[in-house]
Amino acid sequence: MSPTAHTTINSPVGPLRLCATDTHLTRIDFVHGRKITPLPDDATAVQHADDHPVFVETARQLAAYFAGESETFDLPLAPQGTEFQLRVWQQLRLIPFGTTISYGQLAQRLGQPNASRAVGLANGNNPLSIVVPCHRVIGADGSLTGFGGGIDTKRQLLELESPSLFALSKTT
Repeated sequence: MSPTAHTTINSPVGPLRLCATDTHLTRIDFVHGRKITPLPDDATAVQHADDHPVFVETARQLAAYFAGESETFDLPLAPQGTEFQLRVWQQLRLIPFGTTISYGQLAQRLGQPNASRAVGLANGNNPLSIVVPCHRVIGADGSLTGFGGGIDTKRQLLELESPSLFALSKTT
């Protein structure tokens, strides 16, 4: 894999740090989230997102998402993780816009109904927040559970996607 470049863009949920190779998006981190992954030693800062083709397209698609103009992402992704994590993250991409599922339901979809805790850990390690919609996974009781960008950010993303769903989640 080629060296990592990174930049920071603004969004309605706060600054987002994007990381990419020359050809693939590898990370989206919430700058003010509960944790931010350290950059690799060979990471190169790109001062302006328009200096890197992956960042240009990622910023464009994120802007369309936040503007309510797009419900999907079509980006070249290269997340790094275990085989199990990659399977979980692939399943996350299949959760439709404006809907939520529980960790248990996600474990069922993977054919591992007793793996909801492992699914939760993999979900929490998702390196491509928003684009790989880990915010759409909630507690079995409908409660909003941990999220790298914080619960308020998770609530904002769910409200953006489905105001009626958000109204239900506010009561839990």
